[in-house]
Amino acid sequence: MIELRHLRLLVALREHGSLVAAAKDLCITPSAVSHQLRELDQWFGLPIVHRKTRPMTFSNIGLRLLKLADEILPQIQITQSDITRILQGQTGKIVFSSECHSCFDWLMPLLNQYRLDYPDIDLDFASGFEANPHELLQIGEFDLLITADPISLDTIEYLPIFEYESRLVLSKMHPLASVEQITVQDLASQTLITYPVDKHRLDIMSQVFIPANIIPAKVRTTELTQMLIQLVASGRGIAALPDWVVYEYEKKGWVTSRRFDCMGENGLKRTLYAGFRTEEKQKNYFEGFLKQLERFSKTRSAYY
Repeated sequence: MIELRHLRLLVALREHGSLVAAAKDLCITPSAVSHQLRELDQWFGLPIVHRKTRPMTFSNIGLRLLKLADEILPQIQITQSDITRILQGQTGKIVFSSECHSCFDWLMPLLNQYRLDYPDIDLDFASGFEANPHELLQIGEFDLLITADPISLDTIEYLPIFEYESRLVLSKMHPLASVEQITVQDLASQTLITYPVDKHRLDIMSQVFIPANIIPAKVRTTELTQMLIQLVASGRGIAALPDWVVYEYEKKGWVTSRRFDCMGENGLKRTLYAGFRTEEKQKNYFEGFLKQLERFSKTRSAYY
């Protein structure tokens, strides 16, 4: 029977041209080399190498076995390296989901940096916005959930990422832009422009309108943040966006923003969390991403 040790021996013989040199390379004795060659000769009934030539040459059978060795041994080495990386937590896959439509603005640069440190980790995103993401996280449909609404579930942990302020976004010419104190009733008469997601995932709905038992006069949706900003800038309605989104467009002079005075002196403050299954922390590459999130949270700027 052909074994890997036979194939490695033939490669060493081709490389060095002698039994003694091949034995030294393989860290075995010359007699062990001769014994393995006799095994092959007996198995095939013909000699594998021509021992009397200098350097040693191969028979047709030997050449065919060398071809087999060239095909198999590199694959064995690659597989062994892959298994080692798996055991050491250097390879795997992380599937992300997010309840925060705007979080990709800061998440994508973070993932690009992570790829430099963990090039063998496959990063992917769950498609769409699910109705019950926390339960889907629990059963393993994805591995990490960005959310502002953690839920207590068995086997699920939540890592605080950072606190942000949800800001009221207005056209610079909007009548409310000059109002000293904006109430919930003032907002209720406006057209709300937002992303096409469940209302409970929108800060302005879950934290402002729903607790006050108020429904905005009209809701208009768009997938794109830039289109949302353009609609607000042209006076088509109002919006509520996280501070990191608002800041960039306000700096460009497209829109103006206000603190949600109706929520108190500090406005509408929320905390983003990374939810994950506790068992995932045992994987080195996953723990590496959590540490990167922690470093990011410490360096994040305050916008307002």
